Amino acid sequence: MKSLKVILSGGGTGGHIFPAVAIANEIKKLVPHAEILFVGALGKMEMEKVPAAGFKIIGVPIAGFQRKFTLSNLKLPFLIIQSLLKTRKIIKDFKPDVVVGTGGYASGPLLKAATSKGIPALLQEQNSYAGITNKILSKKASKICVAYEGMEAFFPKEKIILTGNPVRQDLKNVKQYREEALSFFKLNPNKKVILVIGGSLGARTINETMGAGLQKLVDNNIQLIWQTGKTYYSSAIQQVEKFPNDHIYAFEFISRMDLAYAAADIVISRAGASSVSELCNIGMPSILVPSPNVAEDHQTKNAMALVNKNAALLIKDNDAKGTLVQTAVSLISNTTQQVTLTNNISQMAFQNSANVIALEVLKLANYTL
Repeated sequence: MKSLKVILSGGGTGGHIFPAVAIANEIKKLVPHAEILFVGALGKMEMEKVPAAGFKIIGVPIAGFQRKFTLSNLKLPFLIIQSLLKTRKIIKDFKPDVVVGTGGYASGPLLKAATSKGIPALLQEQNSYAGITNKILSKKASKICVAYEGMEAFFPKEKIILTGNPVRQDLKNVKQYREEALSFFKLNPNKKVILVIGGSLGARTINETMGAGLQKLVDNNIQLIWQTGKTYYSSAIQQVEKFPNDHIYAFEFISRMDLAYAAADIVISRAGASSVSELCNIGMPSILVPSPNVAEDHQTKNAMALVNKNAALLIKDNDAKGTLVQTAVSLISNTTQQVTLTNNISQMAFQNSANVIALEVLKLANYTL
Protein backbone atom coordinates (compact mmCIF):
# COMPACT_ATOMS: atom_id res chain seq x y z
CA MET A 1 0.00 0.00 0.00
CA LYS A 2 1.48 3.34 -1.11
CA SER A 3 2.01 5.78 1.74
CA LEU A 4 0.63 9.33 1.71
CA LYS A 5 2.02 12.13 3.88
CA VAL A 6 0.48 15.60 3.91
CA ILE A 7 1.32 18.72 5.93
CA LEU A 8 -1.36 21.41 6.24
CA SER A 9 -0.77 24.90 7.55
CA GLY A 10 -2.90 27.96 8.12
CA GLY A 11 -4.30 29.72 11.11
CA GLY A 12 -4.71 32.75 13.31
CA THR A 13 -8.49 32.69 12.88
CA GLY A 14 -11.15 30.04 12.36
CA GLY A 15 -11.43 31.23 8.75
CA HIS A 16 -8.03 29.70 8.01
CA ILE A 17 -8.20 26.76 10.45
CA PHE A 18 -11.59 25.21 9.69
CA PRO A 19 -11.00 24.91 5.91
CA ALA A 20 -7.68 23.15 6.63
CA VAL A 21 -9.41 20.73 9.01
CA ALA A 22 -12.19 20.10 6.45
CA ILE A 23 -9.55 19.27 3.78
CA ALA A 24 -7.68 16.99 6.23
CA ASN A 25 -10.90 15.14 7.13
CA GLU A 26 -11.66 14.61 3.44
CA ILE A 27 -8.13 13.30 2.75
CA LYS A 28 -8.57 10.81 5.63
CA LYS A 29 -11.93 9.75 4.22
CA LEU A 30 -10.35 9.06 0.81
CA VAL A 31 -7.11 7.56 2.19
CA PRO A 32 -7.69 6.29 5.76
CA HIS A 33 -4.02 5.40 6.28
CA ALA A 34 -2.79 8.88 5.22
CA GLU A 35 -0.41 10.54 7.69
CA ILE A 36 -1.43 14.13 8.31
CA LEU A 37 0.46 16.81 10.22
CA PHE A 38 -0.47 20.45 10.86
CA VAL A 39 1.93 23.33 11.36
CA GLY A 40 0.61 26.43 13.13
CA ALA A 41 1.67 29.60 14.95
CA LEU A 42 2.55 29.14 18.62
CA GLY A 43 -0.01 30.73 20.93
CA LYS A 44 -2.72 31.00 18.24
CA MET A 45 -6.09 29.25 18.25
CA GLU A 46 -5.01 26.49 15.83
CA MET A 47 -2.85 25.05 18.62
CA GLU A 48 -6.10 24.24 20.43
CA LYS A 49 -8.60 23.67 17.61
CA VAL A 50 -6.51 21.27 15.49
CA PRO A 51 -5.85 18.73 18.31
CA ALA A 52 -9.55 19.02 19.23
CA ALA A 53 -10.31 17.89 15.65
CA GLY A 54 -8.05 14.86 16.13
CA PHE A 55 -4.89 15.93 14.31
CA LYS A 56 -1.30 16.47 15.44
CA ILE A 57 0.08 20.00 15.20
CA ILE A 58 3.57 21.48 15.64
CA GLY A 59 3.84 25.18 16.49
CA VAL A 60 6.39 27.59 15.03
CA PRO A 61 7.24 31.03 16.51
CA ILE A 62 5.90 33.09 13.58
CA ALA A 63 3.84 36.28 14.09
CA GLY A 64 2.00 38.67 11.80
CA PHE A 65 3.14 42.10 10.68
CA GLN A 66 1.33 44.85 12.60
CA ARG A 67 0.07 47.63 10.32
CA LYS A 68 0.91 50.32 12.86
CA PHE A 69 4.48 50.59 14.16
CA THR A 70 5.06 48.41 17.22
CA LEU A 71 8.15 46.93 18.83
CA SER A 72 6.86 43.47 17.92
CA ASN A 73 7.55 44.30 14.24
CA LEU A 74 11.26 44.63 15.09
CA LYS A 75 11.27 40.99 16.25
CA LEU A 76 9.57 39.78 13.08
CA PRO A 77 12.70 39.09 10.94
CA PHE A 78 14.12 36.91 13.73
CA LEU A 79 10.82 35.03 14.12
CA ILE A 80 10.69 34.43 10.36
CA ILE A 81 14.25 33.01 10.37
CA GLN A 82 13.47 30.81 13.39
CA SER A 83 10.25 29.59 11.76
CA LEU A 84 11.97 28.82 8.44
CA LEU A 85 14.64 26.78 10.25
CA LYS A 86 12.01 24.91 12.23
CA THR A 87 9.80 24.19 9.21
CA ARG A 88 12.81 22.93 7.26
CA LYS A 89 13.48 20.46 10.06
CA ILE A 90 9.78 19.44 10.15
CA ILE A 91 9.88 18.76 6.39
CA LYS A 92 13.15 16.85 6.65
CA ASP A 93 11.79 14.65 9.46
CA PHE A 94 8.22 14.12 8.16
CA LYS A 95 9.04 13.91 4.42
CA PRO A 96 5.63 15.06 3.07
CA ASP A 97 4.47 14.17 -0.43
CA VAL A 98 2.57 17.47 -0.64
CA VAL A 99 1.92 20.55 1.51
CA VAL A 100 -1.29 22.60 1.76
CA GLY A 101 -1.57 26.24 2.86
CA THR A 102 -4.92 27.79 3.76
CA GLY A 103 -3.63 31.31 4.45
CA GLY A 104 -2.57 33.23 7.51
CA TYR A 105 1.05 33.92 8.32
CA ALA A 106 1.67 30.43 9.78
CA SER A 107 1.56 28.93 6.28
CA GLY A 108 4.28 31.22 4.88
CA PRO A 109 7.45 29.61 6.29
CA LEU A 110 6.14 26.06 5.76
CA LEU A 111 5.27 26.47 2.09
CA LYS A 112 8.43 28.45 1.38
CA ALA A 113 10.55 25.70 2.96
CA ALA A 114 8.63 22.96 1.11
CA THR A 115 8.74 24.53 -2.35
CA SER A 116 12.47 25.22 -1.99
CA LYS A 117 12.87 21.43 -1.62
CA GLY A 118 10.75 20.74 -4.71
CA ILE A 119 7.73 19.48 -2.73
CA PRO A 120 4.46 20.34 -4.51
CA ALA A 121 2.26 22.88 -2.72
CA LEU A 122 -1.45 23.64 -2.95
CA LEU A 123 -2.85 26.99 -1.80
CA GLN A 124 -6.45 27.49 -0.74
CA GLU A 125 -7.61 31.12 -0.83
CA GLN A 126 -10.94 31.69 0.92
CA ASN A 127 -11.52 35.37 0.14
CA SER A 128 -12.53 37.33 -2.94
CA TYR A 129 -9.45 39.49 -2.29
CA ALA A 130 -6.26 37.45 -1.90
CA GLY A 131 -4.26 37.64 1.31
CA ILE A 132 -0.66 38.83 1.22
CA THR A 133 0.80 35.46 2.33
CA ASN A 134 -0.96 33.59 -0.47
CA LYS A 135 -0.02 36.24 -3.05
CA ILE A 136 3.66 35.80 -2.19
CA LEU A 137 3.43 31.99 -2.11
CA SER A 138 1.47 31.71 -5.36
CA LYS A 139 4.60 32.09 -7.49
CA LYS A 140 5.94 28.71 -6.29
CA ALA A 141 2.61 26.91 -5.65
CA SER A 142 1.53 24.13 -8.02
CA LYS A 143 -2.25 24.66 -7.67
CA ILE A 144 -4.41 27.44 -6.18
CA CYS A 145 -7.97 26.59 -5.14
CA VAL A 146 -10.23 29.65 -4.96
CA ALA A 147 -13.81 30.42 -3.92
CA TYR A 148 -14.56 33.38 -6.19
CA GLU A 149 -14.33 34.14 -9.91
CA GLY A 150 -11.86 36.76 -11.12
CA MET A 151 -8.94 35.61 -8.95
CA GLU A 152 -6.52 35.81 -11.89
CA ALA A 153 -6.14 39.42 -10.74
CA PHE A 154 -3.96 37.99 -7.95
CA PHE A 155 -2.73 34.59 -9.12
CA PRO A 156 -1.35 32.95 -12.29
CA LYS A 157 -4.45 31.94 -14.27
CA GLU A 158 -3.15 28.50 -15.24
CA LYS A 159 -2.81 27.46 -11.59
CA ILE A 160 -6.33 28.45 -10.49
CA ILE A 161 -9.15 25.99 -9.81
CA LEU A 162 -12.57 27.34 -8.76
CA THR A 163 -13.61 25.02 -5.93
CA GLY A 164 -15.47 27.10 -3.36
CA ASN A 165 -14.52 27.03 0.31
CA PRO A 166 -14.40 23.78 2.25
CA VAL A 167 -16.75 24.06 5.21
CA ARG A 168 -17.23 21.91 8.24
CA GLN A 169 -18.74 18.58 7.26
CA ASP A 170 -21.37 18.71 10.01
CA LEU A 171 -23.08 21.72 8.40
CA LYS A 172 -24.71 19.93 5.48
CA ASN A 173 -28.50 19.57 5.82
CA VAL A 174 -28.52 21.01 9.35
CA LYS A 175 -32.15 22.11 9.23
CA GLN A 176 -33.31 18.51 9.72
CA TYR A 177 -31.89 18.71 13.25
CA ARG A 178 -33.98 21.74 14.30
CA GLU A 179 -35.90 19.88 17.02
CA GLU A 180 -32.67 18.51 18.54
CA ALA A 181 -31.08 21.98 18.27
CA LEU A 182 -33.92 23.75 20.09
CA SER A 183 -33.68 21.20 22.88
CA PHE A 184 -29.85 21.48 23.02
CA PHE A 185 -29.95 25.26 23.44
CA LYS A 186 -33.03 25.15 25.73
CA LEU A 187 -35.12 27.27 23.36
CA ASN A 188 -38.89 27.68 22.96
CA PRO A 189 -40.06 26.12 19.66
CA ASN A 190 -42.81 28.76 19.36
CA LYS A 191 -40.45 31.76 19.31
CA LYS A 192 -38.06 32.96 16.60
CA VAL A 193 -34.26 32.63 17.04
CA ILE A 194 -31.39 34.92 16.02
CA LEU A 195 -27.87 33.48 15.86
CA VAL A 196 -25.03 36.01 16.22
CA ILE A 197 -21.51 34.98 15.23
CA GLY A 198 -18.75 37.57 15.15
CA GLY A 199 -16.13 35.19 13.81
CA SER A 200 -14.00 32.87 15.89
CA LEU A 201 -12.35 35.78 17.73
CA GLY A 202 -15.52 37.81 18.29
CA ALA A 203 -16.49 41.25 16.94
CA ARG A 204 -16.64 44.31 19.13
CA THR A 205 -19.19 46.39 17.20
CA ILE A 206 -21.62 43.47 16.83
CA ASN A 207 -21.20 42.49 20.49
CA GLU A 208 -21.72 46.01 21.85
CA THR A 209 -24.74 46.52 19.59
CA MET A 210 -26.38 43.23 20.59
CA GLY A 211 -25.66 43.90 24.27
CA ALA A 212 -27.42 47.26 24.03
CA GLY A 213 -30.35 45.76 22.07
CA LEU A 214 -31.27 42.77 24.25
CA GLN A 215 -34.40 44.45 25.65
CA LYS A 216 -35.66 45.12 22.11
CA LEU A 217 -35.27 41.42 21.25
CA VAL A 218 -37.14 40.37 24.39
CA ASP A 219 -39.91 42.93 23.67
CA ASN A 220 -40.32 41.33 20.21
CA ASN A 221 -40.42 37.78 21.60
CA ILE A 222 -37.10 36.86 19.95
CA GLN A 223 -34.58 34.34 21.35
CA LEU A 224 -30.81 34.72 20.98
CA ILE A 225 -27.82 32.41 20.56
CA TRP A 226 -24.86 34.77 20.82
CA GLN A 227 -21.22 33.77 20.23
CA THR A 228 -19.18 36.60 21.71
CA GLY A 229 -15.55 35.45 21.47
CA LYS A 230 -13.24 35.57 24.47
CA THR A 231 -12.83 39.33 24.98
CA TYR A 232 -16.49 40.31 25.33
CA TYR A 233 -17.78 37.15 27.02
CA SER A 234 -17.73 38.36 30.65
CA SER A 235 -19.61 41.57 29.69
CA ALA A 236 -22.16 39.56 27.72
CA ILE A 237 -22.82 37.20 30.62
CA GLN A 238 -23.62 40.17 32.88
CA GLN A 239 -25.99 41.53 30.23
CA VAL A 240 -27.90 38.29 29.56
CA GLU A 241 -28.33 37.61 33.29
CA LYS A 242 -30.90 40.42 33.31
CA PHE A 243 -33.15 38.20 31.16
CA PRO A 244 -33.14 34.85 32.99
CA ASN A 245 -36.43 33.57 31.52
CA ASP A 246 -36.26 34.97 28.00
CA HIS A 247 -33.95 32.47 26.27
CA ILE A 248 -31.14 34.95 25.70
CA TYR A 249 -27.86 32.98 25.77
CA ALA A 250 -24.22 34.07 25.38
CA PHE A 251 -21.33 31.70 24.60
CA GLU A 252 -17.62 32.40 24.36
CA PHE A 253 -17.33 29.84 21.55
CA ILE A 254 -19.99 27.50 20.13
CA SER A 255 -18.57 24.03 19.50
CA ARG A 256 -21.87 22.71 18.03
CA MET A 257 -22.24 25.20 15.21
CA ASP A 258 -24.32 22.63 13.32
CA LEU A 259 -27.02 22.83 15.99
CA ALA A 260 -26.70 26.61 16.32
CA TYR A 261 -27.44 27.00 12.59
CA ALA A 262 -30.24 24.41 12.83
CA ALA A 263 -31.96 26.38 15.60
CA ALA A 264 -31.64 29.80 13.93
CA ASP A 265 -34.20 31.60 11.78
CA ILE A 266 -31.72 34.30 10.77
CA VAL A 267 -27.99 34.92 11.31
CA ILE A 268 -26.02 38.07 12.06
CA SER A 269 -22.39 37.55 11.10
CA ARG A 270 -19.10 39.09 10.07
CA ALA A 271 -18.30 38.43 6.40
CA GLY A 272 -15.21 36.28 6.70
CA ALA A 273 -14.86 33.85 3.81
CA SER A 274 -15.61 30.68 5.76
CA SER A 275 -18.66 32.21 7.44
CA VAL A 276 -20.02 33.36 4.07
CA SER A 277 -19.43 29.91 2.54
CA GLU A 278 -21.17 28.21 5.45
CA LEU A 279 -24.17 30.53 5.14
CA CYS A 280 -24.38 29.75 1.39
CA ASN A 281 -24.21 25.99 1.93
CA ILE A 282 -26.84 26.05 4.67
CA GLY A 283 -29.05 28.60 2.92
CA MET A 284 -29.37 31.02 5.86
CA PRO A 285 -31.11 34.40 5.67
CA SER A 286 -28.28 36.63 6.87
CA ILE A 287 -27.31 40.14 7.89
CA LEU A 288 -23.60 40.69 7.25
CA VAL A 289 -21.56 43.29 9.14
CA PRO A 290 -18.12 43.26 7.46
CA SER A 291 -15.15 43.87 9.73
CA PRO A 292 -13.35 47.12 8.83
CA ASN A 293 -10.14 45.84 10.47
CA VAL A 294 -9.01 43.37 7.80
CA ALA A 295 -6.55 43.69 4.91
CA GLU A 296 -7.88 45.48 1.81
CA ASP A 297 -11.40 45.50 3.32
CA HIS A 298 -11.89 42.00 1.88
CA GLN A 299 -14.92 41.24 4.10
CA THR A 300 -16.92 44.00 2.39
CA LYS A 301 -15.98 42.48 -0.97
CA ASN A 302 -17.09 39.02 0.28
CA ALA A 303 -20.41 40.47 1.48
CA MET A 304 -21.06 42.47 -1.71
CA ALA A 305 -20.75 39.29 -3.78
CA LEU A 306 -23.93 38.16 -1.97
CA VAL A 307 -25.68 41.53 -1.69
CA ASN A 308 -25.38 42.09 -5.46
CA LYS A 309 -27.46 38.93 -5.97
CA ASN A 310 -30.03 39.82 -3.27
CA ALA A 311 -28.67 36.90 -1.23
CA ALA A 312 -27.90 38.76 2.03
CA LEU A 313 -28.34 42.12 3.76
CA LEU A 314 -25.31 44.30 4.54
CA ILE A 315 -24.87 46.80 7.34
CA LYS A 316 -21.64 48.78 7.57
CA ASP A 317 -19.75 48.46 10.83
CA ASN A 318 -20.10 52.16 11.62
CA ASP A 319 -23.89 52.02 10.99
CA ALA A 320 -24.49 48.92 13.11
CA LYS A 321 -25.23 50.62 16.43
CA GLY A 322 -28.07 52.61 14.88
CA THR A 323 -29.63 50.01 12.57
CA LEU A 324 -28.53 46.41 13.21
CA VAL A 325 -31.02 45.30 15.87
CA GLN A 326 -34.00 46.94 14.14
CA THR A 327 -32.98 45.37 10.79
CA ALA A 328 -32.81 41.96 12.49
CA VAL A 329 -36.24 42.41 14.11
CA SER A 330 -37.72 43.43 10.73
CA LEU A 331 -36.13 40.50 8.86
CA ILE A 332 -37.14 37.86 11.38
CA SER A 333 -40.78 38.94 11.07
CA ASN A 334 -40.68 39.05 7.24
CA THR A 335 -41.03 35.45 6.03
CA THR A 336 -41.22 36.48 2.35
CA GLN A 337 -37.87 38.28 2.53
CA GLN A 338 -36.33 35.31 4.35
CA VAL A 339 -37.46 32.92 1.60
CA THR A 340 -36.00 35.23 -1.10
CA LEU A 341 -32.65 35.47 0.69
CA THR A 342 -32.59 31.70 1.32
CA ASN A 343 -33.28 30.85 -2.33
CA ASN A 344 -30.66 33.29 -3.63
CA ILE A 345 -27.89 32.45 -1.16
CA SER A 346 -28.41 28.71 -1.72
CA GLN A 347 -27.71 29.17 -5.44
CA MET A 348 -24.25 30.54 -4.54
CA ALA A 349 -23.18 27.39 -2.69
CA PHE A 350 -20.41 25.13 -3.97
CA GLN A 351 -21.02 21.46 -3.24
CA ASN A 352 -18.29 19.10 -2.02
CA SER A 353 -15.49 21.70 -2.03
CA ALA A 354 -13.41 19.75 0.50
CA ASN A 355 -13.62 16.63 -1.67
CA VAL A 356 -12.61 18.50 -4.86
CA ILE A 357 -9.61 20.05 -3.07
CA ALA A 358 -8.60 16.75 -1.43
CA LEU A 359 -8.56 15.07 -4.85
CA GLU A 360 -6.26 17.85 -6.14
CA VAL A 361 -3.96 17.20 -3.15
CA LEU A 362 -3.80 13.50 -4.07
CA LYS A 363 -3.01 14.38 -7.71
CA LEU A 364 -0.08 16.57 -6.63
CA ALA A 365 1.18 13.73 -4.44
CA ASN A 366 0.90 11.31 -7.43
CA TYR A 367 -1.42 9.17 -5.31
CA THR A 368 -4.01 7.14 -7.23
CA LEU A 369 -7.09 5.80 -5.47
